[in-house]
Amino acid sequence: MTRTADRAAQEAQLSQAVWDVLAHRGIEHLTIRAVAAAAGCTTGLVMHRFPNRRSLLLHARRLLHERTCARVEELEARAAGPREALRAILRQGLALDEELRSESIVWMGFLAAAVGDEELIALHRTNNRAWRERVTRLVSAAAPRWPAERAATVALALIAMAEGVAALASADPAGYPPDVQEQLLDATLTAFDLARAYE
Repeated sequence: MTRTADRAAQEAQLSQAVWDVLAHRGIEHLTIRAVAAAAGCTTGLVMHRFPNRRSLLLHARRLLHERTCARVEELEARAAGPREALRAILRQGLALDEELRSESIVWMGFLAAAVGDEELIALHRTNNRAWRERVTRLVSAAAPRWPAERAATVALALIAMAEGVAALASADPAGYPPDVQEQLLDATLTAFDLARAYE
């Protein structure tokens, strides 16, 4: 294996370790030592890539953005129309399986850590703005007769519903099983006259 390939594999291993610690042990346990243990390497190796806890958090948030962005791009490209795309990308933001639940936990952990930290909150706001713009664009395409202000308001309501459900389901999977989460999504889309059946 070349040195470049070794470095890429090492980067992937450390990224997964950061993710695993944050998703499965919680933000309070996200330390250099915990990441090293999860990756099966030395703390020195971790510190070479992530010199402090903030760099671990920034990496986890960037990784979350990259994962979700790639997924929603694919979902939108495959959708037959804007209503189907809107439902698909909102659905992937729910906590429907272990992977999505982990992403929700990472998102909540990062948000909790960002309170009072200008660098972390700035990254969150940038990524969140891109998400709002995507949902607003799809709402506008799904309801072309709506004024821009209405589309923006509905987009925020849909985002709040999806992210709220994901947070609740992450903490209480039995109380918010996948079928209930999807029913809540469909009921909300129907309430705004954005159900796929109308496409």
